[in-house]
Amino acid sequence: MSRNNSTFEWSDQDRRAVDVVRALAMDAVEEAGSGHPGTAMSLAPAAYLLFQRFLRHDPTDPHWPGRDRFVLSCGHSSLTLYIQLYLSGYPMTLDDLKSLRKWGSLTPGHPEHGHTAGVETTTGPLGQGIANAVGMAMAARRERGLFDPDAPEGESPFDHTIWAFASDGDIEEGISHEASSLAGHQRLGNLVLLYDDNHISIEDDTAIALSEDVRARYAAYGWDVHHVDWTENGDYEENVAALASAFAAAKAETSRPSFIALRTIIGWPAPNKKNTGKIHGSALGADEVAATKRILSMDPAETFVVPDDVLAHAREVSDRGRAEHATWNEAFEAWRAANPVRAAEYDRISTRTLPPGWDTALPRFEAGKALATRAASGEVLAALAPVLPELWGGSADLAESNNTTMKGQPSFIPEEFQTKEFPGDRYGRTLHFGVREHAMGAICNGIALHGGTRPYGGTFLIFSDYMRPAVRLAALMKLPVTFVWTHDSIGLGEDGPTHQPVEHLWALRAIPGLDVVRPADANETAVAWRTVLGHTDRPAGLALTRQKLPTLDRSGGLASAEGVAKGGYVLADADGGQPDVIIIATGSEVELALEARDTLQAEGTPTRVVSMPCVEWFEAQTDAYRQEVLPPGVKARVSVEAGIALGWRAYVGDAGESVSLEHFGASADYKTLFLQFGITSERVVAAAKASLIKASVKHAGRGETTGN
Repeated sequence: MSRNNSTFEWSDQDRRAVDVVRALAMDAVEEAGSGHPGTAMSLAPAAYLLFQRFLRHDPTDPHWPGRDRFVLSCGHSSLTLYIQLYLSGYPMTLDDLKSLRKWGSLTPGHPEHGHTAGVETTTGPLGQGIANAVGMAMAARRERGLFDPDAPEGESPFDHTIWAFASDGDIEEGISHEASSLAGHQRLGNLVLLYDDNHISIEDDTAIALSEDVRARYAAYGWDVHHVDWTENGDYEENVAALASAFAAAKAETSRPSFIALRTIIGWPAPNKKNTGKIHGSALGADEVAATKRILSMDPAETFVVPDDVLAHAREVSDRGRAEHATWNEAFEAWRAANPVRAAEYDRISTRTLPPGWDTALPRFEAGKALATRAASGEVLAALAPVLPELWGGSADLAESNNTTMKGQPSFIPEEFQTKEFPGDRYGRTLHFGVREHAMGAICNGIALHGGTRPYGGTFLIFSDYMRPAVRLAALMKLPVTFVWTHDSIGLGEDGPTHQPVEHLWALRAIPGLDVVRPADANETAVAWRTVLGHTDRPAGLALTRQKLPTLDRSGGLASAEGVAKGGYVLADADGGQPDVIIIATGSEVELALEARDTLQAEGTPTRVVSMPCVEWFEAQTDAYRQEVLPPGVKARVSVEAGIALGWRAYVGDAGESVSLEHFGASADYKTLFLQFGITSERVVAAAKASLIKASVKHAGRGETTGN
């Protein structure tokens, strides 16, 4: 397995294996009736070279912690990955390739993390994989800093390389700029990105939309840039030795990330469709497949043919992988013996096991003190820093506003870029994403994918729009990423409608598998964080206030904030425990609900207030619990939330009312905005009375206490 170009060998069996890859790509797409054969055909030599000679992996143990990671950012070319997994000996069969894009197969249209062994991340939306790879490279460095910071470069069991393949589409997507810029700034020398520069997308020649110098762009980011051109001599020559040399040089460069621009011809060697948009995203057709197989000296009448000797040769990589794994195990065990305390911490963090008693570090907030939930969240993070070293993160240039900087923790930054405000080092903890919300989301996903650490990323709730694709993928992959979204309503005030989220809470709640949590006060915020960190199978978004909220006094008639863990709970019950009307509120509007309850109770209307910080957690409770909180027999209900009422209808019913905001905000202080837009306790009272009338409750809306 030579990695030195001076002794590089490319045997006849290697060449035949690459041709087999091309044929399998054509056959699989023909069998499926749809797919993307062209890139898988032209990238066949590069993918085979990487998996056979450079990628450190063990197909018999896809989860080996010491493995390199491979990210196929151009997920539409899923066959580029699937065929290498099959040839290398991962648990994938020829029948799986025949089942491409079919129900129940291990080969869905785009690679899916957790579904197919050897797939490190779910890719498809272009550019996401590049950012995931950046996150993985950052996580690898952070983990080395946690567990083995003093080892010489390249001699730690935590040293490995993140490899990624990207297409023209990945490079064009804006997220690639955000992530690549940050990767260059972070000097991620453990990251290698190959760019398949084939000049073709679905709309054919990319000259119609792309003319920038991509290599110069990456050089400007501070990347180590290489160029391999298989068209440079006028003819198409797959100079695998030149690519191997570039791979070797990129792997050897540890002070900055490496970018390899590989000029290919998409769909090579299809005689009529190569170098066209037609071969990018559709089957070649029987005639073109037959013609291409003749060029490859294959029988056009045969499909899915893998000669035994070719397969045996390719699967020798599995033997080499096991040998590398064994060597790594020796180094890992030596590290464990020399570092028993760190080893115990590694065992805990790598399994995402929280330490005993960790939650005793959570702050308890004094009743009556006014505190924004964003500030309470910041205090929670500061308190957890000493007990949860796996928890790390930061903001998209909004640390002071999001309160996401753990007090006293160094920044994760090359030493030459630390500042007076944010001192740190390459193994630090506080992340600075810059104004790069989309990349932040996808980088956090990559961090979570890499291993046991728990990332969080913060910005304003309004800018969750900029990162929504990454948030959706976090939910799809069931990643324990925490998104800290502050300035959660018109309550942020003077910045005006461009910064005031209105539709965002329900738009985010619409993402399956995402927990959206909007706590009502500081103590609800602490329990929210505790509950989020107790989950390892899904992401969460915390929607937090800019404005100060009173910390509720729960020593009297109000329930404990522990109810947050169930998503919704009876915060204040009706006198006698039998409500005529139920007010359901979230976040800053819980205070208004309590004020309205006081008024209604004084008028003789038994009123229950339900705090509903997380709809998703509430829906996960038993039917009995949910009916206990929201008795079906109580038809008079009001929801109160300073945003659209879209999803509350399911909770308030036909007789219910919603105090909401069905339009954009305005620029003014938050008290004026709540008053002008009717987000007030008086309006909640009026809505309750209207609901009581619609629900045909006796004496509804009359405010009478005597029954006369």
